[in-house]
Amino acid sequence: MDKPVCLIDTGSDGKLCVQQSALQILQKIQQPVVVVAMVGLYRTGKSYLMNRLAGQQAGFALGSTVESKTKGIWMWCVDYPTKAGTTLVLLDTEGLGDVDKAECAVWRVRLKGRESFRHMDEDITAVAVKVSLDRAELLQEPRRHHCCGMERIARGTELLREPRYVTELTECIKVKSSNKDADDSSEFVKFFPSFIWAVRDFTLERNIDGKDATENEYLEFAIKLKPGTSKKVMEYNLPRECIQKFFPSRTCFTFPFPTTKENLSCLESLDPAELFPDFLEVTGRFCKFVFNESHVKKLKDGITVTGRVLGHLAKTYVDTISSGAVPCLENAVIAMAMIENEAAVKEGLEVYQSGMEKMKDSFPLELKNVSSKHQRLSKMATQTFMKHSFRDTDGKYLKSLEENVNKLFDGYLCQNEQASKRRCEDLLSSLSAPMTENFKQGSYAKPGGYDLFCKDLEDIVKKYNSQTNKEVKAEEILEEFLKQKSVDSKAILQADKKLTENEKKIKEEREKAALLHQEVKAKEEKQRQLEEKMEAEKQSNEERMRQMKVKMDEELRLQREEADRAMDSKLREQAALLEKGFKDKADRMGQEMEEFKRRNAEAESNRAKEFSEMLENSNRRHEESMAMMMEQHREQMQAIQEMNKGGCCIL
Repeated sequence: MDKPVCLIDTGSDGKLCVQQSALQILQKIQQPVVVVAMVGLYRTGKSYLMNRLAGQQAGFALGSTVESKTKGIWMWCVDYPTKAGTTLVLLDTEGLGDVDKAECAVWRVRLKGRESFRHMDEDITAVAVKVSLDRAELLQEPRRHHCCGMERIARGTELLREPRYVTELTECIKVKSSNKDADDSSEFVKFFPSFIWAVRDFTLERNIDGKDATENEYLEFAIKLKPGTSKKVMEYNLPRECIQKFFPSRTCFTFPFPTTKENLSCLESLDPAELFPDFLEVTGRFCKFVFNESHVKKLKDGITVTGRVLGHLAKTYVDTISSGAVPCLENAVIAMAMIENEAAVKEGLEVYQSGMEKMKDSFPLELKNVSSKHQRLSKMATQTFMKHSFRDTDGKYLKSLEENVNKLFDGYLCQNEQASKRRCEDLLSSLSAPMTENFKQGSYAKPGGYDLFCKDLEDIVKKYNSQTNKEVKAEEILEEFLKQKSVDSKAILQADKKLTENEKKIKEEREKAALLHQEVKAKEEKQRQLEEKMEAEKQSNEERMRQMKVKMDEELRLQREEADRAMDSKLREQAALLEKGFKDKADRMGQEMEEFKRRNAEAESNRAKEFSEMLENSNRRHEESMAMMMEQHREQMQAIQEMNKGGCCIL
């Protein structure tokens, strides 16, 4: 994208809506995405920093007055500077607290049978956090009219003065759908983005208790809890507790003034030399940190998100919020799984079908060549499906892929057989043309004509076999040809006055044996082809099982890593609470961690069980298919044995 576009806007009814044009852009992005969302007060410089992350001086609109320039959420997709094959999605949000939108900032909905009110600022914040879930920046401006003590400055930031932006996220986001009224905010640590607090126009010395402090120490000091249980203390602690609890990864950047007051209105056009060096230094560190520390966006259980998935997520969240409901991560993942798994089946089939269509131009081919190609393309189709699918808990979509691939394979086998049949028939027609002409001219209707006919027929068969020894329908078409010629043969034999009646009976029996022999050969060839197909299906199933096992192990590994990261964060939080004397809070955290471990163990056990059932179901389908082929195999073998009882003679 050469410039940003609006992703989420506000409709005439005051509700959020997703722009179709932006979704179409995301739909085309098939590679993983890293999402960076900027949230903060209006007119605090969010758009400038987002332009810098895009590597541009201009793009996101910058305002020079108290009027907010960014409405809704704007998106800019660019190549990731330090990760090949990855797209950086920048989300610049409408400034919080904009007085210009006061009239439509609150809208009424009916929720759970009662009247409720929604704040647009809260919806914007919730959507930004949910859609990013990787990296979020909150840009704040110190209130310098407060006392100059560091604690007062921290109090003055809008995030802590207006705690609803963070604390009410618990009301705007649900992790699970099982219990709508339950507080599952303890799960947020698994999914919430890394948190960067960017403080603009910072002129104070970072000094705590007479010692120099880093930017991160300043942040931790700003969200430090106060001891006590009074209402005032609890109100003070609540937003700080939420930040500590929801955002385990926290970083702070303090930006000095960018330039002189006179130049602030034209930042987009300023030459870097006109910006203060200290500001450029912090901006450079900020961008470098974001690029180096941001990760590819993932859903629950470590599922990688592409641009297409991100677009579906944005629409799901916005539609849910606009309906007055609370977005649920679990429901969103389930909805995305259905969409993506259907697409994954389609993409897998396209990989298989496009490869087989190219091969079709070379039909007819040996069965082993068709089977070999089928196995390679079936493997590629499964790989494509596995790459894009997730949460196929009952194996429904993998089964659909498997059945459709097998159906297509049968179709291509049939087309190959038809091509082989046409070639064999054309060849026999060409080889037998002289015989047909001799028959019309009466060359065989005289004494000794039968032996001449048999010799000509034998020559045709030899030439045919030398040219069709690898054709899948060669024996079957030859069998049909010989049966057709046997009618002429009988007539010629009975009219040949050179032969005695006894000689005619012997030759007739010999001809019957020859026809039987060819029929046996045709059935044996069909049997060989069936066995070859069974072997191909066996190998394809083994490859499918292998890929399923790899995916299962990988998803379980990601699920464990996700849980381990969350547990490590909670342990650090508990240790910090104990260190600062908040024993009661630490004890409650301990209970929360025990429940957290129990739920994780249960989730891992359920996931392993789901995978095991998928493998069993897939193996059962394969065994049923093999059983049908084996029954066909037995019937053919029995027919061949019955034919061989009478013996045969080669023509």
